[in-house]
Amino acid sequence: MQPAERGSLVAAWEPQDEADCRVRTIMDRVGDKWSVAVVTQLSAGPRRFSELKRALPGINQRMLTSTLRVLERDGLVTRTVHPQVPPRVDYELTDLGRTLLDTVASLLDWAVRNADGIDEARRRYDARSS
Repeated sequence: MQPAERGSLVAAWEPQDEADCRVRTIMDRVGDKWSVAVVTQLSAGPRRFSELKRALPGINQRMLTSTLRVLERDGLVTRTVHPQVPPRVDYELTDLGRTLLDTVASLLDWAVRNADGIDEARRRYDARSS
């Protein structure tokens, strides 16, 4: 990344006024742990709530419900209720939500490529503070 591009990123992240804070709130949402995980799970297609819950170890029902609601509110996920007994609810990425997939894939690729280096940096840091 060139210095001018880094400056553009900083300018986009740092709000100049109240209206600019919306970029930060969007980044906070799409960058949180569970939103990325849900978007990743939905990349394969529609999923039921119970399928998502099973696929995301460590998430509780309340957090999954909250994450799905926020993603739906932001227009990234649709929720479809099928009229049957018991009711079936499917979640699916919208067209807007699918635009996140390349970015999420790049972030995951970066994490995989750099995991060893980050682990080593953590070991050095932890050894220094013990």
